[in-house]
Amino acid sequence: MNLTTRQLQAFAALHQHLSFTRAAQQCHLSQPAFSALIQGLEQGLGAQLFERSTRHVVLTAAGQDFLLHAQRLLAAIDQAVQSMQGAAELRASRVTVALLPSLAAHWLPSLLAQFAQSHPQIQVQVRDALNTPCLDSVQQGQADWALCTALARHPDLHAAAVAEETFYLVCARDHALAQTAAPVSPQALRGLPFVHLAAHTSVRASVDAWQAAVFNAALLHTRMEVEQLATVMGMVRAGLGVSLVPALSLAYFQDPGIAIRRLEGLAPARTIYWVRHRHQSLGPAAQAFYDSAQHSLQAWLQSQEEMQSAGRT
Repeated sequence: MNLTTRQLQAFAALHQHLSFTRAAQQCHLSQPAFSALIQGLEQGLGAQLFERSTRHVVLTAAGQDFLLHAQRLLAAIDQAVQSMQGAAELRASRVTVALLPSLAAHWLPSLLAQFAQSHPQIQVQVRDALNTPCLDSVQQGQADWALCTALARHPDLHAAAVAEETFYLVCARDHALAQTAAPVSPQALRGLPFVHLAAHTSVRASVDAWQAAVFNAALLHTRMEVEQLATVMGMVRAGLGVSLVPALSLAYFQDPGIAIRRLEGLAPARTIYWVRHRHQSLGPAAQAFYDSAQHSLQAWLQSQEEMQSAGRT
């Protein structure tokens, strides 16, 4: 038979009250509907569970045997419900975000501090990763949303552009290109030793696309390829080469030994996207943090651009 929770609850209520009237009231059923529920249970089990008379209701021997099983089943169901509710509450109070390391290192910390003050009950977990792992985290349900360049397309993902960031030239403070505050001609980069990020990064993809669009050829002479922007900063500061980096990563390069300069004309650029799962809605915690981040990112990007326009390099 298909034993239902409603039947088990009716059995337990009748055992507790030994009265069809009071048990039916506890189960919020009419007495005829409650009686039909008990009869259906007995028919399904093939045994009479209660002896009934006009004056009393008592468990039969079969009812006594079934009582322990019913109590165990109801306890297991209650535990499962509580476990699921606890998991739902935990999800409602926790958000996981995936984002590029340049955003995680410089923009995110101040946002997290502000968010913790206004939403102390919400725990934010961070996955700082390159573009493809960010996308994978959202697609696989490991992150609620991501901030990345969304170069890959996936039917389960929805990407919405949030910011367009310009690339800047970075070089050692004593480099010839740093001796004037004027924008640097792209042609001036030809033949200079260049520190590239690895080919699988979104920064490299943007720089390569810019070269192809502006010069229809490779302009930059690769001195070395590295994996991290922090490594780029160290190499540039040591005078081992120059590089082109996006605005959101300029905080890495605020160093007395490094100069930051604009490029003349069309500079490399990349678009930052909010990425969410197309078929999963954000929970309350994820939505609250998303709303806070949305208001913060544009302001932070604008401040980075204004700082460079003011010549604070």
